[in-house]
Amino acid sequence: MTFMQIPKRRSEQNSQNAVDPYITAQKAAELKKELERLIKIVRPRLSEEVAEHAKLGDFSENAAYQIAKGKLRGINHRIMVLEDMLNNAEIIDQSATGNCVRIGSKVTVQINGAKKIFQILGSQETDPSRGIISYLSPIGFALLGHKVNDEVKIEINDRIVIYKIIEIK
Repeated sequence: MTFMQIPKRRSEQNSQNAVDPYITAQKAAELKKELERLIKIVRPRLSEEVAEHAKLGDFSENAAYQIAKGKLRGINHRIMVLEDMLNNAEIIDQSATGNCVRIGSKVTVQINGAKKIFQILGSQETDPSRGIISYLSPIGFALLGHKVNDEVKIEINDRIVIYKIIEIK
């Protein structure tokens, strides 16, 4: 006996990749604020819109209903993702200092005579233009666990670059 599998909507498919759980307290607060806004303001407004369009009759030919329903599914999915992210979040302790590079550290390195400062955070908060890199990036990963005066060799674009750690905050 064979069973036919019913296709799933994109919003029903588990398209969520494994999310990096490491976030700062500031990022957690931003996510909580977004979640609260979606639950208290956006979802109720979309639910009312769906109900209004449902009153117009035949769902199969009611484009406004289908669009509103799709938006509501998208909001419900985003709420589910945010709740999952917050439930599984590992808050980065940025106040703890140490003698070796860890997630949350600000690291000053010297590369070919030039100084650069990197802050190593989770992948959800990276912003290379501001010097914020992920601990999963090649540079961030290579620097983890090293101490001041360590020289870390990192292969970038088929060449070896030496990063000398000057300071860890």
